[in-house]
Amino acid sequence: MTNIRNLAIIAHVDHGKTTLVDVMLRQSGTFRDNQNIAERVMDSNALEKERGITILAKCTSVDWNGHRLNIVDTPGHADFGGEVERILSMVDGVILLVDASEGPMPQTKFVVAKALKLGLKPIVVVNKADKSDARVDEVHEEVFDLFVALEANHEQLDFPTLYASAREGWAVHDMKDPHETLTPLFETVLKHVPVAKGDPKAPFSMLVSLIESDPYLGRVLTGRIYSGTAKINSTVKALSQSSSQIEQTRLTKLLSFRGLDRIPVEEAKAGDIVAIAGFSEATVADTLCALEVDMPLKATPIDPPTLSMRFSVNDSPLAGREGTKVTSRMIRDRLMNEAEGNVSIRITESENKESFDVAGRGELQLGVLIETMRREGFELSVGRPRVIFKADPETGERLEPIEELQIDVDDEFTGVVVEKIGLRKGEMIDMRPSSGGKTRIIFLTPSRGLIGYQSEFLTDTRGTGVMSRLFHAYAPYKGPIEGRRNGALISSADGVTVSYALWNLEDRGALFVGPGVQVYEGMVIGEHSRDNDLEVNPIKGKQLTNFRVSGKEEAVRLTTPRSMTLEQAIAYINDDEVIEVTPKNIRLRKLLLDPNARKRASKAEG
Repeated sequence: MTNIRNLAIIAHVDHGKTTLVDVMLRQSGTFRDNQNIAERVMDSNALEKERGITILAKCTSVDWNGHRLNIVDTPGHADFGGEVERILSMVDGVILLVDASEGPMPQTKFVVAKALKLGLKPIVVVNKADKSDARVDEVHEEVFDLFVALEANHEQLDFPTLYASAREGWAVHDMKDPHETLTPLFETVLKHVPVAKGDPKAPFSMLVSLIESDPYLGRVLTGRIYSGTAKINSTVKALSQSSSQIEQTRLTKLLSFRGLDRIPVEEAKAGDIVAIAGFSEATVADTLCALEVDMPLKATPIDPPTLSMRFSVNDSPLAGREGTKVTSRMIRDRLMNEAEGNVSIRITESENKESFDVAGRGELQLGVLIETMRREGFELSVGRPRVIFKADPETGERLEPIEELQIDVDDEFTGVVVEKIGLRKGEMIDMRPSSGGKTRIIFLTPSRGLIGYQSEFLTDTRGTGVMSRLFHAYAPYKGPIEGRRNGALISSADGVTVSYALWNLEDRGALFVGPGVQVYEGMVIGEHSRDNDLEVNPIKGKQLTNFRVSGKEEAVRLTTPRSMTLEQAIAYINDDEVIEVTPKNIRLRKLLLDPNARKRASKAEG
């Protein structure tokens, strides 16, 4: 039997995980020399290709000198940490990728902490060592310091280190060695990642780590076989973490990973990572096992969500014109399907069944879910993100989530960044020079203070700053934090915008819409230059008369309107505003469209 090694590749966003998997697949002979393969082939999701990040964990397999390496490409962003935690529980080793210039980042710390806690011994690969600003020796020291800070044991601190360029396709133990292939990396994996163990003669048991829906096979469960042998047409059952039986069924399909493909096999033995079809109710963290097994396999607990958003039916005057899935039932079914496969998301239904509180790890995770839904044809409205508070079990004190915020900025912008984070109740815990004339500053900041800060941060740093955040802990409530300072320009009429009206409104603030755009009463069309909301008429045309003036009238020239991405809109809105999301448009609007209703609500709050 082929020796099986199960390993995961972990790293911060954009440090080269998926590119490294590409090259490992090519150099192991998985692809033909003349085969046309897309770049970052593991990022198969359309959103992943656009954003250049890994959102969903995926399995692949390569054969190297008679050994099979089951490799899992994991997300690098902490918002998708639920994926990372589940994956690490089914591997025996990890390759930690670190950028040779940036060094360890907050998400590096997050994934390494999870791996060390599970007792895994990482292989450190300092990637992008061919860059002009690479500092491989300093980064190696920083990784060691990170391991010490995370209380790694002596065996974990004695980690092997390689220097590599995934893009160029080479890895070496010493930078003076010839830069040729990834052979040193493959050899290091075979030496340091133990062969997958498990008694193939014991009763079958497998822990589910991933779930997906296949149009032909239905629900497909992926996980590692810890003991026994899975065979086609055998009868197995699913156990929950509480040892209760969920269902009993027959294995209709057993799939093993070979390169990028999943191929049907008749049986799979302990230690292998496989996909199974045939279960209708079993889900992530459940145990699939033989009928005689009574105890489930232990699953890694998932960190709870810290942020929630209200999803509801789109009830604007333009509802139903652009989407095909508009009812609350369709939205509910889609969200429940998402929660089934994504254990880090929690769905709570309102009493009237018209809206849903969706709780997740962060704005990026919820933004990806919304973007995916709109591409599927959904119309919905979403509210401002809200942090999830807790009560101290002993004192009853109100607790809120705190994030570790790491910022790399040019030296000239450190003052404004420190000032802005201070206004958001952030506490600076470290500040030191970084490479390339930059300064690295680390804060502990309330999560609610960072909602809406990303766009302001990019403006303050002229787009040169890099901001990374990571959940730290729950801490006592820090007090009120000032929100958006500017009010909104609100349309007072239904119709199509005209250039003349918008031209007259430019003195009032920045506009979000251009001419020829359908608007309605209560829709936010711009940002007021002052702190109060202002109702304006963007459809009022120029009054025409029979009088003519001598000379040529001045042509109307409009400033380009400020267009917002979904993430920017989520960060921008206030508590009394929502985002209307459709397959074609993202519109901002007031929660209450009627101006009289807004005045009554304002008086009631006051």
